Amino acid sequence: MFPRRGAGVGDGTGTAAGAVQQELVAVLDRLGVGVFALDGDERIVWANTASLALLSRSAAEVVGRRLGALLHPDAGQIPSPRAAGAGPEATDVAAEGRTWLARGDGSRLPVRWFPLPVESGAGNGARLVAFDTDAYAPGTGDPGRDTDSHGPRPRPAGSPPATRALSERDRLALLADTTAQLVYNIDVDASLRRVVELLLPRLADWAVIDLITETDEVDRSLVVHAHPDGLTVREDLQGPMPPVPASSPMPLSMALRGVASTLAGPRTYDAPPDSAVAVEQRKLFTATGIETAAIAPVKGPSEVLGAITLGRTADHEPFTPADLDLLEDIGRRMGIALENARHYQRQRRIAATMQRYLLPQLPRLTGVEMTARYLPAPDASHVGGDWYDAFPLPDGDTALVVGDVVGHDLEAAAGMAQLRNMLRAYTWAEDGPPHRTVERLDQAMGHITDVSMATLILARLTADPAGGRALSWTNAGHPPPLLLDPTGATRFLGEGRAILLGAAADHARSDAHIRLPPGSTLLFYTDGLIESRRQPLDVGLRRLREHAAALNHRQLDDFVDQLLEHSRPADNDDDVALLALRIPPTA
Repeated sequence: MFPRRGAGVGDGTGTAAGAVQQELVAVLDRLGVGVFALDGDERIVWANTASLALLSRSAAEVVGRRLGALLHPDAGQIPSPRAAGAGPEATDVAAEGRTWLARGDGSRLPVRWFPLPVESGAGNGARLVAFDTDAYAPGTGDPGRDTDSHGPRPRPAGSPPATRALSERDRLALLADTTAQLVYNIDVDASLRRVVELLLPRLADWAVIDLITETDEVDRSLVVHAHPDGLTVREDLQGPMPPVPASSPMPLSMALRGVASTLAGPRTYDAPPDSAVAVEQRKLFTATGIETAAIAPVKGPSEVLGAITLGRTADHEPFTPADLDLLEDIGRRMGIALENARHYQRQRRIAATMQRYLLPQLPRLTGVEMTARYLPAPDASHVGGDWYDAFPLPDGDTALVVGDVVGHDLEAAAGMAQLRNMLRAYTWAEDGPPHRTVERLDQAMGHITDVSMATLILARLTADPAGGRALSWTNAGHPPPLLLDPTGATRFLGEGRAILLGAAADHARSDAHIRLPPGSTLLFYTDGLIESRRQPLDVGLRRLREHAAALNHRQLDDFVDQLLEHSRPADNDDDVALLALRIPPTA
């Protein structure tokens, strides 16, 4: 019925029966569990892809051998699959079992196996047996334990403790998975949880992560227990830890100082404790039932950030020096990622704080409502370039500004501060039309600032003798302001537009003018409110217009908050500055 691995599908190819046989073989080969086909002498005549992957073996190493030859030397005798050989009795669950198979590198693979029923006379008399890693501990298993409707049953007395030894390929795969989880996640808590999910229950029953905070305090940040039903975070065992003793030889203290990795157990703490950290460790071992632990530093390129502890109970073999080497590798990867994440968060806080303090308090204007928002970028590398401004002028007008310095992070925030202060000074001293001020700023920018390019809108708001307000503005490559009239009709103010600052200092600019009637709302914003990596800019502008029209009836602060929530694209990782003003309706 089944060919040898790598051969054709047999003599039936080209007939209806052959097509069915071919399809059956293809289906079995796509299963996520291992499947062997055995002949009457219990030799393996065919093996699917999953079985070879689980055993880390090639087809040549498996096909042609008796099933018993693949048992690990420490395993008990596997029940014969002949009990399920043919007919309806093949479904007898008593023929199922647990054992250890031997991987290609000699390590043990704990498996649960079960025969698959095949009707008598089918094919050439082949029998099927399927197996997968033991369900008690996915990825590692414990053939000495079994489960029933009442939960796990204890391992029979005298049976060997379960092993979690990994092949070299498995070790490399674990390190690769760990690195991937850490590299692409800047959220420290989420990173740690994902790494623990990779380690448990593959390597241990318990994982404990102690971190040294930026104020040099120790925090037991995560304690996780692996059990048959999954993983449980033990918050009752988490919390602040005592200070790290300067010279203690105890395992956790040495790991937190970055001195050494160590294997430990409850007997390590039988002696009178030499520090409060040792007291806490004794409590941990008592509360968890850990019999053997591997403890390694979490070290970044320039500092020790904590320690990671993996613990096994008496049901499993003790850790070995090889396990400690693996944990050290994981600890180093965690340290690099955590140090980068802390640097990232520190940089983000500095940039956001700098930006926040640079943004102005809005002036109070008679007959005009005004509000502004600044929303930092979720990515620290994108914080810093956007700003808004509003300030009174000598003739009684009010200057309104929104801008965006090309670049990111602290450099952009510093450039923004330079440009904003220059624009304030020129606008106050020039006391002329906005385009003249921006032309002067453009000519000076490359000589006395670190800003290479920027976009901005400079506007003057003037009181209208009729009771409204007039606006004149110039646009240097910035998204156009949005005007809403009292009925909710919208219009982008695209007039007065010219190239961005820094592109051509001698480029002529012009002003545009409009009257703002009572009840109208004017919105200035930066591109973080409308840009998306997946959609054209026109889509973002249309979305902004539609949401603004729908929200125009709300109070101005609520209008702005709702607009930020609904209009900003989900995939936009830039910061957003927004300045809005409303001319109240007349009585």
